[in-house]
Amino acid sequence: MLSSAAPWTRWRRRVIALSAATLFLACGARADELQEATKFLKAGQHREALERVNKALAAKPKDPQARFLKGLILTEQGNSKEAIDIFTKLTQDYPQLPEPYNNLAVIFAGQGQYEKARAALEQSIRTHPSYATAYENLGDVYAKLASQAYDKALQLDSSNTAAKNKLSLVRELVARPVPLAVAEPPKPPAVVAQKPAQPEKPASAADATSDVIRAVNAWAQAWSKKDVKGYLSYYATDFKTPGGEAREAWEESRRARIQAPKSIVVAVESPKVTMQGNNTASVTFRQNYSSDKLKTSSTKTLVMVKADGDWKIQEEKAGK
Repeated sequence: MLSSAAPWTRWRRRVIALSAATLFLACGARADELQEATKFLKAGQHREALERVNKALAAKPKDPQARFLKGLILTEQGNSKEAIDIFTKLTQDYPQLPEPYNNLAVIFAGQGQYEKARAALEQSIRTHPSYATAYENLGDVYAKLASQAYDKALQLDSSNTAAKNKLSLVRELVARPVPLAVAEPPKPPAVVAQKPAQPEKPASAADATSDVIRAVNAWAQAWSKKDVKGYLSYYATDFKTPGGEAREAWEESRRARIQAPKSIVVAVESPKVTMQGNNTASVTFRQNYSSDKLKTSSTKTLVMVKADGDWKIQEEKAGK
């Protein structure tokens, strides 16, 4: 059975790889204190980092950026109880932000509370459907839960060869190293505050963009679940099949390809949506596909159309 040490190390590193700079655009804590705290944190000088953050919080106790940074420091120090309290309160004060939910999940996973971690990550994704870090963490949590389930199956029936094979696959997945990038320290809030105000994006356009991304992620999830019917439902009736192939033949080919592997994981990374009117959009993203037979990563562009209130795929293109 895999120990929790390997995935926890990755999750623990991943909690630092958060874009704290994007969390709060109007923060009142002193920028110099937060900058110094971030530098000390990256250098592993946790006591000094905590001193700087506490100094900022003494001036503004409710400052969200300072609270978030303190949660990171406490996590690194192993003070899980206080870190959980900080991130939980941030989710209550800022329920629309995905990062505090993700950090809670990291801590829960480190404690072996994988169901709690799963729930927190699913909430993180609900608040931000294109948040790649949460999807990656959720994949690790699912793999760990699957490993535990298969191990339990073998305890009850040691002759279950199917469970043995599945457990072996899951172990390989969890043990595979994951390259992670450490985020830059958050920019001083004062600098952000001094930038000229940008014109607000019309609410209707923003809503449409979110709906398009939500549809793309749901399409990828149906694919990952090997839900052929659900997967095919995301294609428009006038979908342009590759090479002009008959729709029925194309669907049969897709059904065979989805059903062939034992498992599939499809992740949508960094989607960029370009609206072309109210009912047409183009979304480009990095598609990471992994199965027991194949692993690929490529750029894909989907042309989406709105039909009966739902966004459907009209055309698929490889590359930009």
